[in-house]
Amino acid sequence: MGRYFLVWLAAANLTAFVLMGVDKRRAKQPGAWRVRERTLFLWAISGGSIGAIAGMRFFHHKTKHWYFVWGMPLILLVQAASAGLYWYYIH
Repeated sequence: MGRYFLVWLAAANLTAFVLMGVDKRRAKQPGAWRVRERTLFLWAISGGSIGAIAGMRFFHHKTKHWYFVWGMPLILLVQAASAGLYWYYIH
């Protein structure tokens, strides 16, 4: 089960990173289809918070929106705390 979880985390982080890049590219094109902010947050919540934060930094995207600047690290903090509690109490 642990192996599948790690594969999921890798896929979620890669997807979140790529979506940040796609949305940044589309933001420069007038009238182009954009990735919904909800989608970016859902991928972060589903395990891709590190990829989303890396994408924000790498592509310089969504860095002026307070809810991304504070929200993505908060999601990562909650995920890390949850993993720590799981490891301490259950594992």
